Amino acid sequence: MSAGHNHHHGHSHGRGHHHPAPPAAGHAGRAFAIAVTLNLIFVAAEVAAGFMSGSMALLADAGHNLSDVLSLLLAWGASVLSARPPSARFTYGLKSSSILAAIANATLLWVAVGAILVETIRRFAEPAPVAGTTMMVVAGIGIVINALSALLFAKGSKSDLNLRAAFVHLLADAVVSVGVVVAGLIVLLTGFALIDPITSLVITAVIAWSSWSLLRDSLRMGMLGVPDSIDAPQVRLYLERLPGVERVHDLHIWPMSTTETALTAHLVMPGGAPGDSFLHEVAHDLEHDYGIGHPTIQIETDGDCNCSLESEAVV
Repeated sequence: MSAGHNHHHGHSHGRGHHHPAPPAAGHAGRAFAIAVTLNLIFVAAEVAAGFMSGSMALLADAGHNLSDVLSLLLAWGASVLSARPPSARFTYGLKSSSILAAIANATLLWVAVGAILVETIRRFAEPAPVAGTTMMVVAGIGIVINALSALLFAKGSKSDLNLRAAFVHLLADAVVSVGVVVAGLIVLLTGFALIDPITSLVITAVIAWSSWSLLRDSLRMGMLGVPDSIDAPQVRLYLERLPGVERVHDLHIWPMSTTETALTAHLVMPGGAPGDSFLHEVAHDLEHDYGIGHPTIQIETDGDCNCSLESEAVV
């Protein structure tokens, strides 16, 4: 930086900060372990029942549930890695592993969508008899398994976005299984076998829709885009309106993980550098009002000396 600039850094651990306590690691680990075990057992049973009954809808749902197991394993692994302390090489720790897990989860879902879609189209061309009763029984068990798994994350979902995602995803799976039960009932009452691949198409569309938003959001995070929950122009306006601030530049907001956000900014304050209480108050407001828990503020007191990073085109 040019001579004449006084640099002061404010961090979120200043006075008046209240970080919500994350769920206990042991509790989250047990929830993941139970949910993974239940869903693995169900996937194996569903695949066997799907082949025996000739139900493409059951196989489609099994593929979806298998991707859920892999997603839970990835989320579990990411939660463990995210808790590791910083090191000389990884100064933020491994918090961004949760973003990589989200990208991997979205990719796995799309692989499952492609495989299910190919087999469903083949089943339209070559309809096969379907055991409606088997579809209903197995999918009914799926409703119970997914609902119980979702309940494991219900409490933690109130304070942890990753656990909330697992909770909502598993709850949605229970709803998908309800669709398979309805398809089985229609086959049982009407004998209309094509309702099975039709239901499979609906399930595939649901998976594709949900995984597209996951892929889009995770890629945006991977590219260090501002999280959707944060209004960047409002953050800039807040900083510009701070007492003594003449202008703001080199403002960056990016996700450190799927649950934590960081910010850096240069504040030009020609009237002189403020005390630590100013920085603590700014850090508190950024966390409380905008959900930015890791801000670093640089104060520049020489308003006439251009900062080399003042241009918005320079990073």
